[in-house]
Amino acid sequence: MPARPPRLKIRREFKLVASRGQRAARPGLVLQVLRGTEGPLRVGFTATKKIGNAVIRNRTKRRLREAARLLLGEGAPPGFDLVLIGREATAERNFAQLVGDLRGALRQGGVTGGVTPAETAKPPE
Repeated sequence: MPARPPRLKIRREFKLVASRGQRAARPGLVLQVLRGTEGPLRVGFTATKKIGNAVIRNRTKRRLREAARLLLGEGAPPGFDLVLIGREATAERNFAQLVGDLRGALRQGGVTGGVTPAETAKPPE
């Protein structure tokens, strides 16, 4: 079972990735990538009030965390900060499609390696 990647937790870090990073949008999520950071790959998760109430936002973030854990848990390339932003479709999208969205966004953002097939993964409850 892949381990969780290290997290971004401070608002300043999220804002830095948003202002200086690249964006890759997919139907299930938006990925912001900041290259050239020191240390291991770190991931942050966010969902705005625009997509729904607290239950929907938390479900969205849980699903994004699980997809990131499957694809980036072990062997993730160092030197990247990532922010995954939930969209309205994230909470209800088929989990295999969500993982595919993340995989494509990672490719588009230039984050490679450590990406493993996860079509058979079960969605979090």
